[in-house]
Amino acid sequence: MDIEEFFESMPFAQLLGVEITEAADGHAEGHIEMREELSWNADRVMAHGGVTFTLADTVGGAALVSRVDQPVPTIDMRIDYLSAGTGDLRAEADVVRLGGDVGTVDVDVYASTDDTLIATARGVYKTG
Repeated sequence: MDIEEFFESMPFAQLLGVEITEAADGHAEGHIEMREELSWNADRVMAHGGVTFTLADTVGGAALVSRVDQPVPTIDMRIDYLSAGTGDLRAEADVVRLGGDVGTVDVDVYASTDDTLIATARGVYKTG
């Protein structure tokens, strides 16, 4: 399975502009270019929480797909927002547990310009 192509062909990921840049051996990375339409603030471009969440969920899924080579629907995801995303965002994800039916992934989302930690997340995905 071509992981980057699989995730980038998802209509919602395309709408937001999520790009998977790396996915192998339980690790994935990706990014999203921030633009006005993705902002929650009319006066200043600041990523809506749903944008940050979608990036974390998509990159987290890609990390797990790199291990199981099949789609992995999200069961649950918890995210902590730590700072405002005012520019492009990038995410890094690592599989922390892979079971027969469920996999768990930790994801960090950063500001692309200065590596400020924007959010941390833990996703649980269906693997079997």
